[in-house]
Parts: sequence; structure tokens; C-alpha cells
Amino acid sequence: MATESQEFYGRWARLYDLVARRTPGIARLRRRAAAACRLEPGDTVVEMGCGTGANLPFLHEQVGPEGTVIGIDFTRPVLERARAATADDDNVHVLQGDATQPPLGADALTAVDGDIDAVLATFVVGMLADPGSAVDDWCDLVGPDGTVVLANAAPSHEWYAPPVNAVFRAIVVLSTPPTAKLRYENDPHRRLERKIDAAHTRLRERAVAVADETHVFGVVRLTGGRLE
Repeated sequence: MATESQEFYGRWARLYDLVARRTPGIARLRRRAAAACRLEPGDTVVEMGCGTGANLPFLHEQVGPEGTVIGIDFTRPVLERARAATADDDNVHVLQGDATQPPLGADALTAVDGDIDAVLATFVVGMLADPGSAVDDWCDLVGPDGTVVLANAAPSHEWYAPPVNAVFRAIVVLSTPPTAKLRYENDPHRRLERKIDAAHTRLRERAVAVADETHVFGVVRLTGGRLE
């Protein structure tokens, strides 16, 4: 599944980058996710599954030139776009690696000096086999009073949800590798919702202070948790 996903996102890297940056309202959402990380100048933030780097400029705004921004993704073509987009920022580092086993050890990245202040993961947990365990690992990475922020798309629960969710289901099917399938053993949108629920629930359990928001007709769920 990992190789299949890498091939899929690598093949569509250019289109994915366009959607990630130019979808109406997406910049506002990404800025809000970065703000939810509660960063200050000089902090260190890690983005799990950074894709083409659409969130990295907003994180860089938060930590300033004294801070450190690290983006991790396992698909080389999208990382190449992320590196190109952040080439002028010496304190932004883009690494190839698995979000469930991030290359953040002392031998992997000397840019991490001290605690990681925040971890951000947007539209990632739905691709993981065990989202709850991944969130546990991310919570363990952050230092005292650190923050983990999740943002994911899932079916809306608003009163006007039926037409919104119909569009959402179609998008999920079209963006679920392999897209050649016409039928799936399990509905992709239901499987996605279960994973997202598991991840956000685990963050709420681990955090001592939690903020929950919904955006984009109730489809995007944003949860930020402050850890001890």
C-alpha cells in the first residue's frame, strides 16, 4: 500500500500541488492550522506528511528566522516541489521519511537542537494503518507544553450535510489509490472517517487542553492539543 500511494502521489504531484495551494479558502485554513500550533519565534516545528510544502511557509512565519521548520514526507516528487518552494529559507528542512517513523534521531537531522515544540499533520492520518499509534508517537516527540495539531477531511455533520457529503465521497474515491477501481470492498470514505476519528480521539485523550474546530462546510476537522 505504501508503494502504491507513493506512485500515486508522485504521479500527480503537479496537480496535487495546485490543489494544495490554490483551492479557494485553503490558504486561510493552512494559516489557521499553523496558528493552532502555538508557536513562538525560535521554536521547532515538525510537519508530518508535508507533501509539496504548502504549510511550510505558514509555519516559517510563526517561528521566524531563528526557529526551525522540518517537513517529512515519503514521496520524492512531492518533496522535490517542497524543497524548491523553501530553497531560500535556510531554517526549513525537508526530509524523505515515513510519518510513523520520522527520521528525527540525532544521526538523521542535526537541525533538531532541543525539544520539538509542535507537530502538525494535515490530511495525513487517513493514509496510516494505525492512526492512533501514530498520534501517540507524535505526542511523545514534543517537549513540555508542546502541541500536536491534526487537520483532516471527513464527512460533515452539519444540517446541510447530504449534498456536501456526496461531493466529499466522490472526491475520496477519486483520490484513493488505485483510482482504477470502480468498487471497493470497504467504502473508502467510511474507512477514512474511522481513521480520522481514531486519531483525533487519541489526541484528545493525550492532551491536557484541546481545541476543536470545523471548517469548509464542516468537512475539515481541526484539533489542537497541548501536552504536558
